[in-house]
Amino acid sequence: EEQLVASGGGSVQAGGSLKLQCVASGVSFAGRDPGWFRQAPGKECELVGYTGGRTWYLDSVRGRFRISVDRAKNTVYLQMNSLKPEDTGAYICAADAMEARLWASSNGCAGLGQGTQVTVSS
Repeated sequence: EEQLVASGGGSVQAGGSLKLQCVASGVSFAGRDPGWFRQAPGKECELVGYTGGRTWYLDSVRGRFRISVDRAKNTVYLQMNSLKPEDTGAYICAADAMEARLWASSNGCAGLGQGTQVTVSS
């Protein structure tokens, strides 16, 4: 059974940093582009970034967020620096960002898996 468990969220003040991690079981990142999504209250599910064959980030987080993968541990990380209140939301990881984005376009973030909450206060 494929399972991805995200953790590391919390409450921070603007300008702070957090590092999220997502441990995968029953699925491999090999040949895939693992990534992160976020769901903010009242907003649509959005792809934050992914890495693998190529790396891409949402314009609003580029230069502040960095995704890395430890394939030996089957874990993907999201380092978030210079956090802003608009970064608040539930962060969910995906083993393949492109497949997940296709799913999310019709179903939102809810079916992607368990996320971790990030709250940034001003």
